[in-house]
Amino acid sequence: MSSFKDLGLSENLLGTLLELGYEQPTPIQEIAIPQIINYENDLKAFAQTGTGKTAAFSLPILELIDNESYESQAIILSPTRELAIQIAKNITDFSKNIPGLKTVAVYGGASIEDQIRTIKKGAQIIVGTPGRTVDLINRRVLKLNSIQWLVLDEADEMLNMGFKEELDKILAVTPETKQTLLFSATFPKEVEAIAKHYMKNAMEISAGTKNVGADSVSHEFYLVSDRNRYSALKRIADLNPNIYCIVFCRTRRETKDVADKLIADGYNADALHGDLSQAQRDIVMQKFRNKNLQILVATDVAARGLDVNDLTHVINYKLPDQIESYTHRSGRTGRAGKIGISIAIITAKEKRTLSSIEKIINKKFEQKQVPNGREVCKNQLYSLIDKVHDIEVNEKEIKEYLPDIYEKLEGLSREELIQRFVSLEFNQFLSYYENTQDINEDGSSKGRQPDANFERFYINLGKKDKINATKLIGLINENLKVRNVEIGKIEILNNFSFFEIDKNYLDQTLEGFKRTSYNGRNIIVEQAGSKKGSGKRKKTKRY
Repeated sequence: MSSFKDLGLSENLLGTLLELGYEQPTPIQEIAIPQIINYENDLKAFAQTGTGKTAAFSLPILELIDNESYESQAIILSPTRELAIQIAKNITDFSKNIPGLKTVAVYGGASIEDQIRTIKKGAQIIVGTPGRTVDLINRRVLKLNSIQWLVLDEADEMLNMGFKEELDKILAVTPETKQTLLFSATFPKEVEAIAKHYMKNAMEISAGTKNVGADSVSHEFYLVSDRNRYSALKRIADLNPNIYCIVFCRTRRETKDVADKLIADGYNADALHGDLSQAQRDIVMQKFRNKNLQILVATDVAARGLDVNDLTHVINYKLPDQIESYTHRSGRTGRAGKIGISIAIITAKEKRTLSSIEKIINKKFEQKQVPNGREVCKNQLYSLIDKVHDIEVNEKEIKEYLPDIYEKLEGLSREELIQRFVSLEFNQFLSYYENTQDINEDGSSKGRQPDANFERFYINLGKKDKINATKLIGLINENLKVRNVEIGKIEILNNFSFFEIDKNYLDQTLEGFKRTSYNGRNIIVEQAGSKKGSGKRKKTKRY
């Protein structure tokens, strides 16, 4: 393996990397850094989440950038504010010994006036989310006419989140002479289309195989009924006393619900979702990074950009709507040379989706049995004993109390002391799991169990109309004209589709799609059949 010195970096940057504890480049850094420094070709780079992509594109830019000019020379786009903040922080750390070099993060959920003032003072590197970047361009504050490097980080996720229009606007105001660097964990057709349209003579590099899960992550699934999903989550957490994980949910409502239940049941957990202010999100993330939280419950969008190296598990409470997103979820664990486990809690109905994910990541899921109470208690008890065995005794602090303690415990044998200690610490846990039932399913599909919080709708648009989940979400938001409505599961079929909406917005949904069309075709929206597993739809309230 090469050293950072072999990659063409200056002594200034090498000294900074040494200060920050960077010893050896990762495979993507080893390939990308000299490529960007020595060649002006555009670059398509594949690397899994957590493999050091930020350093791979930022270090060569810092090597080449003109720190004496205050013009913006590099624009880095990321799908979420968390990722934008993290990238900007990393670049600030890397450039701390470069005089006059300024990096600014621009993103929604924070004061645009403060960001405008910072940009006007001069910043060579801008890191932004697509929406806020377009806003600043429209306000004629952010000028990209001198841009030499455009980085699209997590390009696949930006497209999944519906940012194609914003990307088009941003790229249109950058000079043709720039070097475009596209980094992505997966390369779906939409990303290839962006590369083909906006990149010239692009080199392609890869640290791994496209669209394949990381080797450091193993994949497991537990098969349960929908009503036992939360119970399975608790048992998985209890089976792993030292768990440090992200639990992924599909909606904000589900995230809140799961986190609230975990907290009420005594777990060290909290939630991260779109309804939190930036200050609240920062507090939750700081607690999680400091390991004051063991379990973070989050949506896909909220969890993008989390840079936490020691996660033991990622748990998919529900599989993502966009199956490519599974790669990003699982990539949160198994980082920085560590081993991680990605778990999916699924119902029989979701086994087909799991098979599709296996094809994308080119790895098989191993089916595990939800543990019974005896297995959970055994793991918890042994973990407790290990902690007692390994605890460092501070005899100086407890010395004065020991004579009285010895006197109170006089007459108890070693065995009796251990039994009483275990009972004191463990009786409540043993009682909870004493009569637990087997909640594993046999794999037979018993029909779809709808979420009671959502109403299911039929729409007469499908794959043949070139509809995907992102476009359908856009149509729903456009026609409902109501902000922050929860959208549940989406199923895109050939000739029609199904989607779920917060049941409180049933009438607004039906009313909103009256006399609407898509590409010249009249849209029909109906309530889907209420009979479980029927697949039929009602003939009432048709528009």
